[in-house]
Amino acid sequence: MTSLRVGNCSGFYGDRLSAMREMLEGASDGQSLDVLTGDYLAELTMLILGKDTMKDQSLGYARTFVTQVEDCLGLALEKGVRIVSNAGGLNPAGLADRLREVAKGLGLDAKIAHVEGDDLRSYGFANALTANAYLGGFGIAAALREGADVVVTGRVTDASVVVGAAVAHHAWDPTAYDALAGAVVAGHVLECGTQATGGNFSGFKDLLASGAADAPLGFPLAEIAADGSCVITKHPGTGGAVTVDTVTAQLVYEIQTSRYLNPDVTTLLDTIALAQEGEDRVAITGVRGEAPPERLKVCVNELGGFRNSMEFVLTGLDLDLKAEWLRTQLDPRLTAKSVTWTQTAAPLPDADTEEGASCLLRCTVMDPEAGPAGKAFTGPAVELALGSYPGFTMTAPPGPPTPYGIYRPEYVDRSAVAHTVVHHDGRREVIADPKEFTEVDPDAGRRPSPYPARQDSVNRRMRLGTFVHARSGDKGGDANLGLWVAHDGSPKYDERVTWLTKLITPKKIRELVPEARELEVEVYTLPNLGGVNVLIRGLLGDGVAASTRFDPQAKGLGEWVRSRIVHVQEELL
Repeated sequence: MTSLRVGNCSGFYGDRLSAMREMLEGASDGQSLDVLTGDYLAELTMLILGKDTMKDQSLGYARTFVTQVEDCLGLALEKGVRIVSNAGGLNPAGLADRLREVAKGLGLDAKIAHVEGDDLRSYGFANALTANAYLGGFGIAAALREGADVVVTGRVTDASVVVGAAVAHHAWDPTAYDALAGAVVAGHVLECGTQATGGNFSGFKDLLASGAADAPLGFPLAEIAADGSCVITKHPGTGGAVTVDTVTAQLVYEIQTSRYLNPDVTTLLDTIALAQEGEDRVAITGVRGEAPPERLKVCVNELGGFRNSMEFVLTGLDLDLKAEWLRTQLDPRLTAKSVTWTQTAAPLPDADTEEGASCLLRCTVMDPEAGPAGKAFTGPAVELALGSYPGFTMTAPPGPPTPYGIYRPEYVDRSAVAHTVVHHDGRREVIADPKEFTEVDPDAGRRPSPYPARQDSVNRRMRLGTFVHARSGDKGGDANLGLWVAHDGSPKYDERVTWLTKLITPKKIRELVPEARELEVEVYTLPNLGGVNVLIRGLLGDGVAASTRFDPQAKGLGEWVRSRIVHVQEELL
């Protein structure tokens, strides 16, 4: 059977609006896509959509997807490209109805199906604004097999839009674990769009030097074979690059242990093999899978209360004393349950611009009620404008409080979820649960201590990023940090991987990230990818929407860690 060519046109709600058309038109080599997917959902997005439904129950889906389909549906039907997306969010049925209206308005006969059953708001989770089980890809596969041109879903896993397409194309059964695991890996690489082609990539200097970043980064596509192996590539002539390192960057993004749990299969990340097959072509082979976990993960968001922030500019001399005086004046007047102060680094002495001589003092308040985060916060701050430290100014006028959410994961028995496909002709089909399950060892892949490697020799103090790449992100309140050795042609690659794996211990992470000194840190080895994955539990508090951290999604954590000074063996340089 021929390989399935499946592309991506969205990595988040707000991604490049023109990407759907670019992917449909971009096959200048004459090869079209079979399926075009889009990922619009994240934990934060579910909260945003939940707030939308509080205003209008007919909403709850990604409205930008409707705009894209209105522009591109005719082109997709003409080219025979089917569209699969999780843009349905909290209201996949409503999105499917809206798309039928769009098709009718365009005079097109499009077969539109949707997948539902993930919404567990009625299940009884305490204080839940949203509660959605992560579904697998077999519902999508059923819709495609019955002829759907467009399939929209609620909360399937990010990779499931690709898994479902591959299951339909290759007719895999639910126990084809290695093939399913391969499709999960392909889906994981595609799910964040241009992050697989050079976006958010710590090796960006090479892209700039080569001219690969002169054009907008192209979105990725995968050619998935019948055994689940694949090649990651992109349309010719688009910006960016597909290399072993850009693909590794996405593979280590927002994972947890070496076992990647999906509703359809448990993917063994330490079995992945990558190889540069040609320019902008990376082959992924050898992926193994096991039966899926018995229970389903649920994304629960609740309204935590209200928050507000103000930034004060401190300039010139005695910055710490100025900050202390302002806090002494303002703190006693604040009534919010939580008050957090943060201050940016002190400027260099004798700065030649006013901005260069300044730092920022930020105050963030949070409270279950709006009042303490509103005028009760901004009023006392503004009143100090003429009666506090010299040079008092703020970066913006005071604003109203905004609601924030708290994310938490829950787990339910599969019997609590009715994974249902509503086919394009209105027929309803309930997807059967798997019959085999795996109980995953939580320590699988954990870095052994002590790590079996020889003693370090003469070393030099250098930045970790000298030959180490990083990619970081959030998993609820936890931070994920992937570190791996760059494929820069060095004959010392294997020795560098050993050195990095020996270096990165929980203790070392707490040294490099002092915020983590009281937190649980886990390190998992990924020798096949030349690196490690690090989980810092609780670094982000209650998740992105509730975090008061400077970088609430830990997006810059990897770049910070790469900039830290470590001891590097002389012989590795």
